[in-house]
Amino acid sequence: MKEFRLYKSRPKALKLLLGCAAFVAIGCFMLTQPTAPKGVAWMSIGFFGLGIPVCLFQLFDRRPQIIVNDIGVFDRTMHHEFINWELIQDVYLAEVNRQVFICLVVDSAFEPSRRKGKFKQGVASLNKELGFQELNISLAFVNIDAFRFAEFMLAMRGAAPPEREVLVQKALSNL
Repeated sequence: MKEFRLYKSRPKALKLLLGCAAFVAIGCFMLTQPTAPKGVAWMSIGFFGLGIPVCLFQLFDRRPQIIVNDIGVFDRTMHHEFINWELIQDVYLAEVNRQVFICLVVDSAFEPSRRKGKFKQGVASLNKELGFQELNISLAFVNIDAFRFAEFMLAMRGAAPPEREVLVQKALSNL
């Protein structure tokens, strides 16, 4: 069985780390100035200082973020099991503040919130009202062309099982 794995992008994590470090440095500089508001300086240091460990985790986490094979797709942050291609009815892109998501439309009988409580079902319905689905693959920290990946997923959804392995092999050669 052929598969490909997408890992978190180190350049994106470095850019986020540098941004957090810059705001922490600005906060420290503000503390040395007698006329600068100390509360704002401490808030900047505290908020962006908490971002530094998150950035370091993103930078050094080498586990695969997304795994695609001829059976289905797995996103470590979204769902804890493979989503079979047969369950996916449609795929579309959504974007919020330049953060791209691939939304997977599945039959309501297979939505994860059906096995959850009322609170999770309410959050899922709010998600749908915002134009998303219950199963959304975030491409924020993965360095891949979102449009081409969505087209690939549409092709995999519509392909017969023997054709899927050929599509995965072709995707492996293009990565």
